[in-house]
Amino acid sequence: MDEIAVLIPCYNESKTIEKVVTEFKKVLPDAVIYVYDNNSSDGTDEIAKKAGAVVRYEHQQGKGNVIRRMFSEIDAKCYLMVDGDDTYPAEDAKAMVDKVLVDRADMVVGDRLSSTYFKENKRPFHNFGNSLVRGSINTLFKSDIKDIMTGYRAFSYRFVKTFPVLSKGFEIETEMSIHAVDKNMYVENVVIDYRDRPAGSVSKLNTYSDGFKVLKTISRLFRTYKPDAFFGIVAAILVVLATVFFIPIVITYVQTGLVPQFPTLIVCGFVVIAAIQSLFSGLILKTIYQKNRQDFEMELYRVTSEMNEKIGNDK
Repeated sequence: MDEIAVLIPCYNESKTIEKVVTEFKKVLPDAVIYVYDNNSSDGTDEIAKKAGAVVRYEHQQGKGNVIRRMFSEIDAKCYLMVDGDDTYPAEDAKAMVDKVLVDRADMVVGDRLSSTYFKENKRPFHNFGNSLVRGSINTLFKSDIKDIMTGYRAFSYRFVKTFPVLSKGFEIETEMSIHAVDKNMYVENVVIDYRDRPAGSVSKLNTYSDGFKVLKTISRLFRTYKPDAFFGIVAAILVVLATVFFIPIVITYVQTGLVPQFPTLIVCGFVVIAAIQSLFSGLILKTIYQKNRQDFEMELYRVTSEMNEKIGNDK
């Protein structure tokens, strides 16, 4: 088992990968630097090997697929994940790693948004999107994570081995954040400096399509982790709609004793029935979710025991 594993998912980062590997080897000399190449066509893997990294491959395209491979193959007391585009400074790595190894945090978030991100990043829609996602998740899940979509994070062994990777692309960071909050993991924020990509380095993130995927992921995870709230909102909306159309029918009936909008009355009745079904669906799913939480806690004990056993075998 490695003491510290630095995980660098890469796709066509030949202009920056050597600098990233070299800097993290200098700051964390005892760490093993893993570069996972995701079908690069510019020689990223060869450059990383020459810089001293352990290079492995993931052929399914997408950052989420790369992270799934990393988490399943590597055992370490502390994992440090960073992008290969040289936007995150290696100088902050020691502070983040110490939060895991010394303070026993489960996830440490490299917080760009509290420092230089809005000044360095030249894509205004990315700035807006980051703020929107952060506000949405912290409101829906009652959390205080300062930077939801940062690619600079540190993890404990028990976080990595109990995190089910479902996303295939860049929405993986959102999924990590919500998983940590929902499972009551110990989360810390470390403010880091952010620098924009150097000239010639191109972002793989599509502002609109990937932004839509992130919002879709938030909605999906909100439905999964808080089904009572999600389906309760749906039920409330349906009741409001039914009430809006039902009130004129009642007024007409009181005034004339007649119900001329009989089809509307029937539709209102079906809408109310749908609202009741939605409400009870949320309650049933909440019960299932509570059972899953119990099972997760038992899995957490098993993983912690497994880690302690591996550490003992290494000594």
